[in-house]
Amino acid sequence: MTNKDTEVMDIVEDEQAKQQRLEKETIAEIKRNFSLLERSVETIETRFTTRVLRNLPSIRRRLTSTILSHIICDYYGQNDIQKVELLKLLNEKEKPAEEENKQNVLPEVDIYIHLNVLIYLLDKNELDKGMMLSNKTVDRMVSLNRRTMDQLAARIFYYHGRFYELTNRLSEIRPIQLAAYRTATLRHDEETQATLLNLLLRNYFIYNLFDQADKLVSKSTFPEKASNNQAARYAYYLGRIKALQLDYTLAHTYLTQAIRKAPQNNITAGFQQTANKFFIVVQLLMGEIPERSLFRQPILKKALAPYLVITQAVRVGDLNMFQEGLAQYDAVFKKDKTYTLILRLRHNVIKTGIRMISLSYSKISLRDICIKLHLDSEEDAEFIVAKAIRDGVIDATLDHSKGFMKSKEIVDIYSTNEPENAYHQRINFCLNLHNEAVKAMRFPMDAHRKELASAEEARERERELVQEIADGELDEDDDMADY
Repeated sequence: MTNKDTEVMDIVEDEQAKQQRLEKETIAEIKRNFSLLERSVETIETRFTTRVLRNLPSIRRRLTSTILSHIICDYYGQNDIQKVELLKLLNEKEKPAEEENKQNVLPEVDIYIHLNVLIYLLDKNELDKGMMLSNKTVDRMVSLNRRTMDQLAARIFYYHGRFYELTNRLSEIRPIQLAAYRTATLRHDEETQATLLNLLLRNYFIYNLFDQADKLVSKSTFPEKASNNQAARYAYYLGRIKALQLDYTLAHTYLTQAIRKAPQNNITAGFQQTANKFFIVVQLLMGEIPERSLFRQPILKKALAPYLVITQAVRVGDLNMFQEGLAQYDAVFKKDKTYTLILRLRHNVIKTGIRMISLSYSKISLRDICIKLHLDSEEDAEFIVAKAIRDGVIDATLDHSKGFMKSKEIVDIYSTNEPENAYHQRINFCLNLHNEAVKAMRFPMDAHRKELASAEEARERERELVQEIADGELDEDDDMADY
């Protein structure tokens, strides 16, 4: 055997050793999470469950069927039905347990194991198996009816909906989600309530049931203590609803909130891209032009390329360029579900064109406006100019008899209410941000009781010391460090 072959074997062995080490570390980490869940049930403290769920993405990247089978065999009893079913789904055989099986399986740990198996099946694209297991897990979770399981329930419902969405059967579980949402609201289970509200809105959006989505929003309240991710999703859905209802100012506010609340990393790239697409279209519908830097961000650059063409057309008021961009990226806009909103931009393109003409010319004939904006007739040009004057887009006068538009002198912007409105908007945002930060602050439960106990002990020691001094038991040389 040559030295080269020996080196290759060493590398292979090192890779195998590394894999085994990672498996052992992952198994140990999952078992530590079991302890945290047990502690959460004993102390009725949700922060331990939060720590477990926060660790989920890290474990997800390392999950294998071998790791899961080890965990299942170690935790469940010898003839446990759950154990047999989970191993069958993973295509794994029963292995000898490394430690003694527990007699009583804690329901929270049981659901946590099911959650990990669901995530593994989703990553492996085994949708039928995942759908079957998610149905059983939801039924089991509902029958157990434990408040210490609330945070885990939110995740289970999310993956349950995800499996049905990927198999195009999302409408089937709408009654289940509505019933679960009603129950979560009655129990003040805020995390599950927020998750299910977003799942229902997504369900309605996929089937274009926007009226039902709006009714759901109007008759429900989003919990204030929900996680940041759920708040970002909810703001995104509200933004879309308001945009369809022509309330662009509110839509812009909600979409801005969604983008700012979403984590700024590569994992959430899909959400950032989708939210920014609607944000750009709404901003254009408001008559504003998005910043160029938005289209240059590495995560967004490719996804927003079609929207850059539309933005450029609106910015210069070129109707031909707008129509060409719309025809070129027709399929993209329909897939993104922004097509109907972009069709509304045609009038904005014309308005921008009129504004540019009004700034460039002090006086211009309607025929020239018709040629520059590629309109069908002078009557169309006159109607559009008249509407722009009435809406306050341009400050000009229209002479019908002579067929021309005359622009008025540009007023100093600081003599208008524009600066005041801009400052008001910024101050409002800062105040809202401060209020949300205060609401998001968390404090350890019963911390004040510990402080009270220590204060009581100090007073007790002081009373004893005073008594001893009064009785003459303490001399001047005695140690007074404690006092």
